[in-house]
Amino acid sequence: MSIELILVMFLIGFLGSFLSGMLGIGGSIVKYPMLLYLPPLFGVATYTAQEVSALAMVQVFFATLGGVWAYRKSDLIDKRLVLDMGISIVIGSLIGAYGSKFIPGEAVNLVYGIMAVIAAVMMLKPGRKENEEGEATGEPLTYPRGIGVGSSFIVGILSGIVGAGGAFILIPIMISVLRIPLRVTIASSLAIVLLSSIGGMTGKILAGQVIWAESTILIVSSLLGASFGAKMGQTAKRGFLQGTLATLILLTAVKVWYDILF
Repeated sequence: MSIELILVMFLIGFLGSFLSGMLGIGGSIVKYPMLLYLPPLFGVATYTAQEVSALAMVQVFFATLGGVWAYRKSDLIDKRLVLDMGISIVIGSLIGAYGSKFIPGEAVNLVYGIMAVIAAVMMLKPGRKENEEGEATGEPLTYPRGIGVGSSFIVGILSGIVGAGGAFILIPIMISVLRIPLRVTIASSLAIVLLSSIGGMTGKILAGQVIWAESTILIVSSLLGASFGAKMGQTAKRGFLQGTLATLILLTAVKVWYDILF
């Protein structure tokens, strides 16, 4: 492996996982295109879609693991919320992943596009500031558990169909529908995505699609990047975090529909 390839993979892992730790997303939205396009752009390697998917899945697991570890002493990860939504999204993603083989590729892309638009609209709609009041009260987190379990199950099915972690739509639901405080949402979503990524990474390993040399570099850089990102997420202003999340999700929606239409 060349030093150039090592540097490119380290950069991809660090930047993607920094965003993951800071914003509470799995990061495949960012990492997949970076892994697909940057190595050939720099002339260091070219990977198939299956190899990129496997590399991204491994990085998602370790990025969320690093983020959760960084948040472990912050009391921002709500264990009941993680169990409620984490278990149901895993079950839903298994169903969606299995059922995706019966769905035409065009329909899968359409589902992804619709999910991205819904997420962007939910993040951009006004009236979310009041849920931040609960961050400093120390009171137990309250939310409609039935809606939380049901919505994460549906997100899991859709995410399983399109092969995404689902955090980009799960986070807007947690903020806008369940009224979860932003920082609790970011920290808890990392733990939820960590649970949902276990099955995906295991499947990629069993399928023999993981390239271990590159994956090792991504693992190291992911743990470093996620740790720094999580620390910034705990101290950054809420407006900055909200704006960055909304921008990332909106750009995702634009890219998905551009790919569908053109």
